Amino acid sequence: MKRFEILSGWGRAAASGLLLALLAACSVEPTYKRPEVDTPAAFKEAPVAASGTSAASAQDTGTWKTAQPADDAHRGEWWKIFGDPQLDALEEQAAAANQDLKAAAARVQQARAVTRAAKSDWFPKFDAGFGPTRERASAASQLQPDSVGGTTGTIWRAQVGASYEADLFGRVGSNVNASRADEQQSEALFRSVQLSLQADVAQNYFQLRELDADQDLYRRTVALREDTLKLVERRFKEGDISELDVSRARNELASARADAVGVARQRAASEHSLAILLGKPPAEFSFAEAPLAPVTVRVPPGLPSALLERRPDVSAAERAMAAANARVGLAKSAFFPKLDITGAFGYESATLGDLFMWSSRAFILGPLAGTALTVPIFDGGRRKANLAQARARYDEDVAQYRQQVLVAFREVEDNLADLRLLDDQMREQNNAVQASQRAARLSRTQYTEGAVSYLDVIDGERQVLSTQLQASHLQGTQAVATVNLIRALGGGWGDATASGTAVGSAAPAAMPASAAVAGEQVAKR
Repeated sequence: MKRFEILSGWGRAAASGLLLALLAACSVEPTYKRPEVDTPAAFKEAPVAASGTSAASAQDTGTWKTAQPADDAHRGEWWKIFGDPQLDALEEQAAAANQDLKAAAARVQQARAVTRAAKSDWFPKFDAGFGPTRERASAASQLQPDSVGGTTGTIWRAQVGASYEADLFGRVGSNVNASRADEQQSEALFRSVQLSLQADVAQNYFQLRELDADQDLYRRTVALREDTLKLVERRFKEGDISELDVSRARNELASARADAVGVARQRAASEHSLAILLGKPPAEFSFAEAPLAPVTVRVPPGLPSALLERRPDVSAAERAMAAANARVGLAKSAFFPKLDITGAFGYESATLGDLFMWSSRAFILGPLAGTALTVPIFDGGRRKANLAQARARYDEDVAQYRQQVLVAFREVEDNLADLRLLDDQMREQNNAVQASQRAARLSRTQYTEGAVSYLDVIDGERQVLSTQLQASHLQGTQAVATVNLIRALGGGWGDATASGTAVGSAAPAAMPASAAVAGEQVAKR
């Protein structure tokens, strides 16, 4: 009979455990599926493949080859396609010391800590306590008549407590899923900050080089106008011209010098901005002057569908949807019962000396107050409101994701159009430079011979300066547009064996050790 009772008890325990496992498996979280978005088959502004060339080979035409698209894949050192060692050095310095990148790395650490905290709810909590309790027990609780009166005494306790919330209806699991999606969103945002930093450094560098080209152009212009002033002053002394031409020549020279100072001001500000990107005070950073060389790199855009997987900001928006979906499940679980299992085991005694005697052992299984299984009945509509809020947040994130995809497509198309049209514009601008230089030479020769007035010389020199400045600006715009296209496409396609290691499917890819916060690498979990 005893054996039957024992077996029966074990059977009830097993049945209860099985029931709890089934309830824990019954998650009410909606099944997550990434929303569909309209994706074109190809970019409108992408170069058209030549006849007889396959689409795949046309896509790979250029400096890079397209790798398997993935948001967390190692991006490579894409800036090295420009073949500029100074730019390479600047990118390394920025990765090592930029404060915005370190702040983003710290946010990743915070998100990972939140995920670990959420996962801890899957495990029971244990605590230990020791101390006395002074209490008075009533006569009724001791089954004594009122005339006896109550008893007062001190109870010493030393015990270990345990508590556990069963994951009924996926309450804990949904919270973990939401935290994990938040973590992945934070990592995608880190990659977005990293890509933006790399692109900002490259853009600032090319803008500096453009200003250097402008400075070189103004130096040559000032030297030319100084020679012109000497010529005009000599002719004035010889009585060939009036003082008006001398005044005009001096005005043109002073104007060129003033414009040169203005360019120097812009360069100083750009140099200071670059210093901040490198994590340095402007006073500790200076960059040698070197005019911009034409950028001839051509970037293959790939397929629009790959863009959705490469862009870290699009990935961050998609992870926000996943987190919102999990929180819908968390809000739904509030409508279902909640099971808290608590217990304590230890010793209790009226005197400290008898506390740890074998006869002083005691235990309690179940909540000290209330009930273990809690069923919600009425809360004035709070749970319905929380569920409605969670669903509305999910709808908001879906709309933001689709909008981010549209923005990504637009940015790629904008930069492809810029680069396509800039080629034509630069070709025509070079023709304008050559024509203005010839016109300036002719007017200068004719002025020396007395055939034209000095106003024609001034107009010719101004046209030369204007067309040359415009050509310099177009070269800088082309370099910046190339960097912008790389940014819009989600980064480079470089060799995955370069420095940096992608760890796990959600780890910030290729994060340098120097970007870690408080001496801890973010790329390590």
